[in-house]
Amino acid sequence: MRIGVLLLAAGFPGQDHHSILERTVATAVAAEAAGFDTVWYAEHHFMSYGVCPSAITLAGFTLGRTRRIGVGTAVSVLSTWHPVALAEQANLLDVVSDGRFRLGVGRGGPWVDLEVFGTGLERYERGFPEALEVLTRAMAGGRTRADGATFGFREVEIVPAPRTRPHLPVVASTSRTSLELAARLGLPVLLGLHQGYREQGSMAATHARLARAAGHAPPGPVVTGLAHVDDSRDAARATLLETLPKWLEPGLADYVPVDGRPRARRDAHAYARFLCDTHAVGSPGECAERLVEQARATRAAELILMVEGAGEPRAVLDNVARLGAEVLPLVRKALG
Repeated sequence: MRIGVLLLAAGFPGQDHHSILERTVATAVAAEAAGFDTVWYAEHHFMSYGVCPSAITLAGFTLGRTRRIGVGTAVSVLSTWHPVALAEQANLLDVVSDGRFRLGVGRGGPWVDLEVFGTGLERYERGFPEALEVLTRAMAGGRTRADGATFGFREVEIVPAPRTRPHLPVVASTSRTSLELAARLGLPVLLGLHQGYREQGSMAATHARLARAAGHAPPGPVVTGLAHVDDSRDAARATLLETLPKWLEPGLADYVPVDGRPRARRDAHAYARFLCDTHAVGSPGECAERLVEQARATRAAELILMVEGAGEPRAVLDNVARLGAEVLPLVRKALG
């Protein structure tokens, strides 16, 4: 099982966009030095929750700044991308990085992004399955065409062909519908940190069962979590309960529905408490114990950990260094 970091390029108060992105790239480079296997970037538009509007662009830059670590997107929002254009970029990075790149995609939400980029609410509500099928075919390379309701084009040769075989996207899945879609196509799923590990495990088991029923060997999931290590659980919790709401409260409020539909607002303080109670927050031993529980419950192929919770750049880098030195060896030893 691989262990990586998940970087949202989170916009904490008092940090400008330049410093946030500098911190994000520095954290990725530090993760490689600390012994993590991968780094994954999230993609958001028009909000402080995350100030990276193109995860695949930042992934490409990071591949050039690193030598060993795998780099992925968690996720590129497929509802605002043309699937062939995204596949071409994924194949390009796969070739020039010698197979270190991994594309993750998601449906996204009914946000104003759909209006700005002109893809529209229809792409979000009904177009995701077709877009995912076109993307998956294009990532395989060779000749492809489309004759669907949303995408229709003559047969073309996808250039470049990928280096990795099979070259498949990971699909963010938060519902039975998305699990079924990924399973039907034989694709691995990405499970979110808004769930506890038992719920993640239930979704992973459902996906595996559906994949077998569709005639595919179940690909192991990529499972997200949050990780913050300190000398004690109380100290780790105190840091995150102080910093996380300052990021979450304005960030979550920035999600604007494209059609004015009402949406439930998550309480930032309650969500911070949930994250601290659910994920790997505590001493090195406590963090390792929770990550081992999460890995076993989900049968994860990979755990990716949100490590930016402390906000301040030096504190984030210290967290990555301590996780690498004090937690990862315990997890790897426990899991054999």
